[in-house]
Amino acid sequence: MNASTQQEIARMLLQIKAIKLNPTNPFTWASGWHSPIYCDNRKTLSYPQVRKRIYEGFAALIAEKYPEAEVLAGVATGAIAHGVLAAEAMGKPFIYVRSAPKNHGLTNQVEGEVRPGAKVVVVEDLVSTGGSSLNAVEALRSAGCDVLGMTAIFTYGFPTATENFAKAGVELTTLSDYETLIGVAIEQRYVSDADLETLREWRKNPSEWRR
Repeated sequence: MNASTQQEIARMLLQIKAIKLNPTNPFTWASGWHSPIYCDNRKTLSYPQVRKRIYEGFAALIAEKYPEAEVLAGVATGAIAHGVLAAEAMGKPFIYVRSAPKNHGLTNQVEGEVRPGAKVVVVEDLVSTGGSSLNAVEALRSAGCDVLGMTAIFTYGFPTATENFAKAGVELTTLSDYETLIGVAIEQRYVSDADLETLREWRKNPSEWRR
């Protein structure tokens, strides 16, 4: 993914407040982590120009990087809509992966027409530690799919995520990332130079930051 595209996506996420930066009054994530940043990519669906740029970005990235891809798979729930839009743009089948198998009916974890051996690219909205994203990859592999790689709108770039993806043998490519976002945020004056060190310190050890 080229730098200009990453900067464009980051700028859009900041403009619609899908990503909020507040180093002086941190957010609390569901995990209990305290964070100076909060990312809600679901907001992009409410902005036609932004969501179009995202699904076109996914389609272009996948076509270039994985020309042999046969199916796109979205990770529930945040990436289902983005994955469907990208699959429609590319004229490809779409499936999605639940966080866990259903406890009734067919008890599926992977929903849609799943053909063993199909070459699949996973679409995700956000990557933090990579746990839930890689759980989806494991479900697809268990269903007999050949997972070529994963794409996402945004990643925090945590070292633990890099390690987890390497261990799982999964290549991750994103439309934008934390370092690009911070650069754009400073350039556009969303944050001051004084906040920069706080934001970088947090990313080094987010689970223990301000505990």
